[in-house]
Amino acid sequence: MNSLLGIARRSAWNRRSTLAWVVVSLALATALLWTLERLRHDIRHSFSQSVSGVDLIVGARSSPVQLMLFSVFHIGSVPQSMSMDSVQALSNHRSVSWVVPLSLGDSHRGFPVLGTTPAYFQHFAYGDKQPLALQQGAVFAGNLDGLYEAVIGAEVAHKMGYGLGQRITLGHGMHDHDHDHEVEEADEHADKPFKVVGILAPTGTPVDRTVHVSLQALQALHLDWVAGTPMPGGQIPADQARKFNLEPEEVTAALVGLKSRAAVFNVQRFVNHYEAEALMGVMPGVALGELWSVLGVGENALLAVSALVALVSVVSLMAVVLAGLNERRRELAVLRAVGAGPRHVLGLLTLEGVWVTCAGVVLGVLLAQAGMALATPWLQQSLGIRLQMAVPLPTQLALAGAVFLAGLLASLGPAWRAYRLSLADGLSPRV
Repeated sequence: MNSLLGIARRSAWNRRSTLAWVVVSLALATALLWTLERLRHDIRHSFSQSVSGVDLIVGARSSPVQLMLFSVFHIGSVPQSMSMDSVQALSNHRSVSWVVPLSLGDSHRGFPVLGTTPAYFQHFAYGDKQPLALQQGAVFAGNLDGLYEAVIGAEVAHKMGYGLGQRITLGHGMHDHDHDHEVEEADEHADKPFKVVGILAPTGTPVDRTVHVSLQALQALHLDWVAGTPMPGGQIPADQARKFNLEPEEVTAALVGLKSRAAVFNVQRFVNHYEAEALMGVMPGVALGELWSVLGVGENALLAVSALVALVSVVSLMAVVLAGLNERRRELAVLRAVGAGPRHVLGLLTLEGVWVTCAGVVLGVLLAQAGMALATPWLQQSLGIRLQMAVPLPTQLALAGAVFLAGLLASLGPAWRAYRLSLADGLSPRV
């Protein structure tokens, strides 16, 4: 057996110029499958851990996925807001431990602006209940003295080059700017600049792409606005805004933490049957599951395309071995003449296919690991995706094993054909 392995290895090496392209093809297919499976797993993991420690998200009655997208991922919009009276009633529920109101609608250079309270930084968590941490500075005061203070996410600070003390202005509505400094004068709320007092540590969640201000600050910005437009000649200076009542009457949604997880259905029922206004309570895990089921269609499509690429690579292995079989008939016949039986020929060609497939799979895994290691910082900064370069996933190993098995099966076809060739046929091949 060892001699047959050596012959197979030397035979494959002798035809290395031809088989090298097959190895590269298999390597690229394996790398694609390996990388996509890691991305799929880590994106889903990051996606599902965008918020933790929150038992319910409450907002105006709409779609659970829509409420989740807007309140957590700051994508899309909700049809209407919920009143602060409802937030207060929710806070007074005997099973509720804390409530953090959220208000969205404005932006800064395409980054969403979130109005909330200082309690947001205390209760909001991500991952495995990891709390938000400040990289620099402190949380905004949340009172009139610190009215125009902002805490920015790590990505906002990185892309815009902001530091502590930076003055920024906000735009009305969810604009889709290209993060360009030159458009600053176009901000509708340029008369009320904010000072950056804190920069959050990276989280790999939408928090990194968010500008956080107080609810009172958002009220101050819109004192001289009516129905989404500024009042003609009614501009209120930034300092004068402090003289008005800045307590909000409505917010977009609220994050709710309970004293006991066992009470989640009781509080959800209270919210869903709240008589004062139509509200909805959404459990983050359930809504994220629904959302991922929609995104899973594209995920499966990508995996299917990768599988087709692998199939093409395996077929190319079979084609190359079959194409070279006619040229090797005399060589195989000589092996038969010196004592090699049909089974030895079958084993020889099969082992050659194993060598080529194994080389392609190993090279593909190494390429994928190296590529992911190089791309991880960029993915973290640009897309907020954190790749776990730890032990390979069972599904990754299964995919690599599937490619290897497919290559083995592909090599059996030419090997079986060579097995059936007679000794005389090889010594005097037909042209």
